[in-house]
Amino acid sequence: MAVTLALGAAMFAAGAVLIDPAGPAPSETTAPVRAGARPAGAVQVLTARLERLPGDWNAWSALGMAHIEQARTTADPALYAKAEKALRRSLALQATGNTGAETGLAALAAARHDFTGARTQAERAIVGAPYSAAAYGVLADAHTQLGHYQDAEAAVQKMNDLRPDAASLARASYTFELRGNTDRAADLMRRSLTAATTDSERAFAYTCLSGLALEDGEAEHALQEAEQGLQATPADAALLDARARARAALGRTDQALNDWQRAVDIVPLPHLVLALGEMHQALGHRPQADAQYALLKAQDRLRAAAGSPPDTDAILFEADHGSPSKAVAMAEVALRIRPFVAVHDAYAWALHRAGRDEEALTHADQALALGTRQALWSYHRAAIHHSLGDDTAAREDLEDVLARSSALHPLHAGHARALLERIGTRP
Repeated sequence: MAVTLALGAAMFAAGAVLIDPAGPAPSETTAPVRAGARPAGAVQVLTARLERLPGDWNAWSALGMAHIEQARTTADPALYAKAEKALRRSLALQATGNTGAETGLAALAAARHDFTGARTQAERAIVGAPYSAAAYGVLADAHTQLGHYQDAEAAVQKMNDLRPDAASLARASYTFELRGNTDRAADLMRRSLTAATTDSERAFAYTCLSGLALEDGEAEHALQEAEQGLQATPADAALLDARARARAALGRTDQALNDWQRAVDIVPLPHLVLALGEMHQALGHRPQADAQYALLKAQDRLRAAAGSPPDTDAILFEADHGSPSKAVAMAEVALRIRPFVAVHDAYAWALHRAGRDEEALTHADQALALGTRQALWSYHRAAIHHSLGDDTAAREDLEDVLARSSALHPLHAGHARALLERIGTRP
């Protein structure tokens, strides 16, 4: 699984991570609530304040952002309605100059995967507050997910020019990661870690650093980064996921299973449930794997009933463990609203599993067109090349993947090794 990219998409696109939604500087009577504060705690503090001061429009916008962050950390999309209510209440109280609420609405749109709406709302916020680094952050996220990578880089540069803090540096790191420059990405994420002022910011940085190390084939280094982060935030699901992947790469399967189970117990996000299920499958624990897959199917039914677009994890799960034709249909919906490189990869894999390899190759190439180093995507393209009879191209992708196989989930690493062996024995 594309660990750091998945994390970046989920966290940055939510628009609530590492950015300060408060807008104008708070008055002496307004307690600032930083992004990165524990979301449940921030909600309690802000709710209590608004019971005393219901006209505090800054607090209403901060509450909206806290609800968005809470939705991300609890996987409860019902909180988005609460977020919208708080943000619109803020705007009702202060219609002009309310950059916090306008940026919050942009972040909310991104969290709901309405990236076109997020871009429009962020641009509106920037018109009113051209020096708002937070608004440029959400704009960058929206452009990234819409496939406008140069526009995203320009927005990230502006954000760093305005306020080179942990949030800005983390986004700068992500732009280099997408381009395949993992050394520069790691350097900038290390600077983001140094600039971090909250546990959440530090946890995010350590998670990304672990993922970058794993993608470079450095499993021991990845484990060290994850464990260092867990010292401060031992119940952070993303860090537990990072440590699980590092431990799995090092062959410590029981420890990896334990970490993934703990992460799922904290927040059953689809990519965590899928990782746990596929680890059980790789180890031959079929009943346990099926239990996780049943949970994923239930989650996707809720997603579809709510009218939310499918994410890449749902597409890949359906392609590998369900109906490839359904996965293709899901990917087509996702790609229309989010032509991001990760979605191109998921679409390619769904097409391949459905037997449509010529179309699949086009999207596999698009997924890797920026130079992004993602072992899973390279494995996917190798399998597609092999199905099309181009074993030379397939071998090139596989040799690159297996040179840093720690980046692959053990289930997919096994498939990649088996494919390379089959190619090697073909006449």
